[in-house]
Amino acid sequence: MQYSIPSTSCSLCLCLVFHLLIIFSTTTPTAAVVKLPPNVTVPAILAFGDSIIDPGNNNNIKTIVKCNHPPYGQDFMGGIPTGRFSNGRIPTDFFAQELSVKDIVPAYLDPNLSSEDLLTGVSFASGAAGFDPLTSKVASVISLSQQLEYFKEYIEKVKQLVGVEKTNFILANSVYFVVAGSDDIANTYFGTPFRRFHYDIPSYTDLMLQSASSFVQELYGLGARRLAVFGAPPIGCVPSQRTLGGGIVRDCAENYNEAAKLFNSKLSPELDSLANKLPNSKVVYIDIYTPLYDIIQYPAKYGT
Repeated sequence: MQYSIPSTSCSLCLCLVFHLLIIFSTTTPTAAVVKLPPNVTVPAILAFGDSIIDPGNNNNIKTIVKCNHPPYGQDFMGGIPTGRFSNGRIPTDFFAQELSVKDIVPAYLDPNLSSEDLLTGVSFASGAAGFDPLTSKVASVISLSQQLEYFKEYIEKVKQLVGVEKTNFILANSVYFVVAGSDDIANTYFGTPFRRFHYDIPSYTDLMLQSASSFVQELYGLGARRLAVFGAPPIGCVPSQRTLGGGIVRDCAENYNEAAKLFNSKLSPELDSLANKLPNSKVVYIDIYTPLYDIIQYPAKYGT
């Protein structure tokens, strides 16, 4: 099931929460509001993927892909760079707040993690990770397979805190976010020669898709039931790619964007198929390409 975010002046995160509430409730779209219905419980937020939802895991590993220094974090609480790849909060923080779980989602590798942090959710994401296993190796970051291993470790810790029955409840009712693919396309495919020797864009996006599908199924096997998988954004429109591939006027690099769109066109129906195949699951595709591209191309519509 695909949910494309309408191009309005509301914030992107607020719109995404709106659609997630539709997904995880029994109300109709016309009745949905940014407030959980009485019959919906979200005990925790659990996140996997790349820099979009990494709140600082990379601080605690040996990699050059870090942002625990200024100007990052200048708009975060206290102006402190936490390792988030942002000037302030990241999408999972906004989701957690809007879903009344907590204000921010911490990094699983944070040495100061509390028992309450574990019970209400953490992020296993690592900046520069991807669906392609090579992507994480190139950047020396936490691969998706290692993120799954950390998740298994997390499950055992939660069992020790609250027992098996309560743990199973948390796992089944939490909202899981999976965000990856950007670094596969931008860094591994276009940024290095390794994959281009063996794959064209159609076959490389097939490789990404197979990995994404397997990852979702592994999460399901570990107890996840409510999963939101984000499509790739307009990668060719980020500043670095516009500089490298956008010509003298720094337009969006269309070859990057076309690769992202091709991957998204495969990911959406695959997630539909998984939602039908996996009993009692809610597996949805979240389109972030369309709203972000619209914001980039038509900023005046958004008050900028």
